[in-house]
Formats: sequence, C-alpha cells, structure tokens
Amino acid sequence: MSETWSVDEHLDDILASVHPLEPLELSLLEAQGCVLVDDVLVPAALPPFDNSSMDGYAVRTVDVEGAGEEFPAVLTVVGDVAAGSGALLTVGPGQAARIMTGAPLPAGAEAVVPVEWTDGGTGRGPVTSMTAHSSDPSGATGEVRVHRPVSAGQHVRAQGSDVRAGAVALTAGTLLGPPQLGLLAAIGRRTVQVRPRPRVVVLSTGSELVQPGEPLGPGQIHDSNSFVLTAAARDAGALAYRATAVADDADSFREAVEDQLVRADVLVTSGGVSVGAYDVVKEALGDTTLWDGSAVDFRRLAMQPGKPQGFGLIGPDRTPLLALPGNPVSSYVSFELFVRPVIRKLIGLDAVHRPIVRARVQADKPLDSPAGKRQFLRCRHLPAAEGELLGTAEPVGGAGSHLVASLAHADALLVVPEDVTEVVPGAELEVVLLTGPA
Repeated sequence: MSETWSVDEHLDDILASVHPLEPLELSLLEAQGCVLVDDVLVPAALPPFDNSSMDGYAVRTVDVEGAGEEFPAVLTVVGDVAAGSGALLTVGPGQAARIMTGAPLPAGAEAVVPVEWTDGGTGRGPVTSMTAHSSDPSGATGEVRVHRPVSAGQHVRAQGSDVRAGAVALTAGTLLGPPQLGLLAAIGRRTVQVRPRPRVVVLSTGSELVQPGEPLGPGQIHDSNSFVLTAAARDAGALAYRATAVADDADSFREAVEDQLVRADVLVTSGGVSVGAYDVVKEALGDTTLWDGSAVDFRRLAMQPGKPQGFGLIGPDRTPLLALPGNPVSSYVSFELFVRPVIRKLIGLDAVHRPIVRARVQADKPLDSPAGKRQFLRCRHLPAAEGELLGTAEPVGGAGSHLVASLAHADALLVVPEDVTEVVPGAELEVVLLTGPA
C-alpha cells in the first residue's frame, strides 16, 4: 500500500478491524438507542379485545337504524363499561351500554354511538361530553336517545387491528427509539436482547488548552474539540464521555489513555498527530509497542482537511483508538468520515455512513482544490425544489481548518474528488449530509 493512504483505504482498514458489540439483555428504557439482536414476535393480539375509541353508547346497529333528530332511537341503558372493567354486560334488542374510551365492547354490541350523537341519557337533546346532563351518575340504568345511526364496527378498535398474535413486531437490526419502545411495552415485553450503545471517551491534547469559562493566558485557547467530538459521538448513538485535556507530555498522555481504557469501547483523541516537536499522541503511541503487542499506526491521507490520522487496537480488549488532527474543522470532518461509522458498526447497524446526495455548486467564482487530494468543503445544502432533480450546495467560509464559525453554519460537506482541481459554479458534486437520520 502506498505511503499516502486514500480516504477509502483508511476507512476500509478501520471498519475491517471493528465488530459489533456483544448482545445484552436490557430493560426497555435502558435499551433506547440500541439495536435489536433478534426478531420480536407478538405474543397476543393488540389490542387484545374489541374496545371503544369514543366515549358513548355501545349498541346494536339495527336498533339505531334510521335514527334522527326528529325521531331518535330510544334505548334502555343496561349499565356502564369503563376502561379496565371486568364486568360482563350483554346488549340485547333495544338496549345500550354506556361505554368509555378504551373499554371492552359488551357482548351483543356491534358499534359505539359517540355521546355527542345522543342526549346523554337526559331526554334534553344532544350533549357534548360524557358527563354533561347526566341524570344518573352511576350510569346503571335509564334511557338514552340516539340521534344518528352507526354502521357495524364504527368507533370500535377491533381485536388485533394493530398487530396480530404471532406477527413480527420488530425485526432484528431495528434501532430502538421511543415509538419502538412503546410497541415493546404494549405487547408486554419488559426486557429485550440488544447490542448496547458503545462507550466513547474523547481526549484532547495540548498545553495551550483552557477549559471554557476560564480566563485565557498568553498563547492559550479554549478547548472546543472535546465538546464537538463528544457531542458528535452522542449524536451518532454512543454513550460519550469527555475527559480532561492532557498537556503536551508523552508520559502523561499514555497514563491518561491507560486510565480511560477501563470505560471505553472506543477512544478518540484530537491533536498531536502531525510531525511537530510537540505532537504528543504520535510521540507516545507511534514508535512503541503498547499493551499486549498492540500499536497505533499513524498515516498521511490524501484528503483536506484531515491529512494526519492515527488508528490502532490497544489494550487487553483491543479497544479501537482513532487519533484525529487538532485543527477544529479537521477534527470534526475526520470524526464524521471515520469515527461515526465505527460507532454505528459497534451498535450493530447496517447503515453506518451519512447520507450522500448530488447537488449543484452555488458559488460566485470557481473553487480551487489541491491535486491528488479529496477535499471536503463545508457547505449549506438546499434540497431540490419542486420539479428540479438536484438541490444546491453553497460553500460556507473558506477552506481553512481553523474556521470554527463557518463549521457552525454548515449542514453538509461538499466532496471534491482527487482528480478535480477547479470547481466551477453549477458543477455537480456529491454532498455528505450532516443532519437528519443516520
């Protein structure tokens, strides 16, 4: 392989070295953001019985056929059926049962008349709520006048109308979000077999770094990379932890890495990977064999920004360590291209990459790109308008890898291929979307 790696070579090497985490049995809320290992079958129909979707009266359709305002159907109320009720009522000819939303449909009843279509059992005309004009608070007996007909099954949630017993509720590989957890709870599952969310530890390096909120001394800057990368890891689905920045000292850095290994499925560092005199990550990990014979390989990639990169499997558990450059834009772009796919693969997802679309470049003048390097420019992506096939990509800020402000206003990366040195306005290129699903 050449001394300079391509973006694809580096990414392929990383993804070939990592594997989905081992499954765990977790409670539902602990499983949020995790991926199902096996199909989940429905043990019993949902809903488990015919029930009312309205407050009203359970009736036989023949008894309210032709009912109207002038000539309402007058039915005998045989009792109440509330949600959770175990009472066994039967609705016979000329009868009705007052019923609440979610309550089981009584035997003999075929439909539910909304309370608004009745006099509420008062003889005073239509009402607007179940409790209005109630002449008998217990609802045990009495009469109700129905002012509209209903058809069979109207305002009734049929047994199994959501999912039937034995059906597949969720398939293996499903990412569990709030709706999926709700379905699992509805079918009675307390726990589920999943691949857990990976634990990602982010470690910045640099003697010049100061924590946000603290005053800056001469030559110092606030540590922003660790916040960006930790937030990006969480956005990717990980349980992310931000460690305190480490000064430019190889021994201190090695000690910090060893300390963090006990709680990490992935270690991400920023800074110290170039060829400078104080590039601590490369100094600490690049020329020595680490724990259990493991090592970190430092590479030059044919990309801009993000040329210097490091990757290795370290420690007794062969934990992936991805060493990213320290310039803010380089660090974030590197995360999106290399670290995010690792996190998604550890979770067990098939789709590990951000969505890529094609768009037309919207710019005032041609854009330069270095020969032989794949350039990733920050841009704003506007989806295609109605009747158009392609959206537009407008570059944001310059190409400098220190321009944090322009990064904050971008929502995509414009990809300029290695063999393109000039991009003219209107050119069609690929765009990596940085927002939205996956």
